[in-house]
Amino acid sequence: MCPLESTVVEHSPDLVRIEEGLGKISYLINRVRRHEWIRRSSGIPVDRAAAVILRRLEESELLRPSELAAQLEVEAPHVTRQVQRLEDLGYVAKVADVGDRRAQLIGLTPSGRDAARRIREASRSAIAGALDDWSEDELHDLADLLSRMADDYLAYADQKMRRTPT
Repeated sequence: MCPLESTVVEHSPDLVRIEEGLGKISYLINRVRRHEWIRRSSGIPVDRAAAVILRRLEESELLRPSELAAQLEVEAPHVTRQVQRLEDLGYVAKVADVGDRRAQLIGLTPSGRDAARRIREASRSAIAGALDDWSEDELHDLADLLSRMADDYLAYADQKMRRTPT
């Protein structure tokens, strides 16, 4: 018997619809065409990976590249390459870590903050356009339930990853 056959469980139709909806949203979010639209709308000439880094740095204080890589769950060299490109564009700057002079911290420059804001605004405008016909109550309910689901799903995933040997 195949190992997967023993784990097949019947799930409620609502759970199936949720999983399918999340799959559609994930596909949309990761499509190159969507990023190209956001890039044109924001006027910020960066690829998807760099846009993610800009937005993450906007949400945080100064970070070591290794911390940023861990938060994004990517390899450190990937972050290093992206940070170098963003530094060349004037969006990020490196500073010495006062706690460890051998280490560097990265943070947004004023133009980097503006770039992250413009990317965020383009993304939110797309969502606002898609949900334009929704009532305030529907938007509120979706925001509450989606946030709760994301938090619960991340907590569950973190718990499972801690128990799974690497």
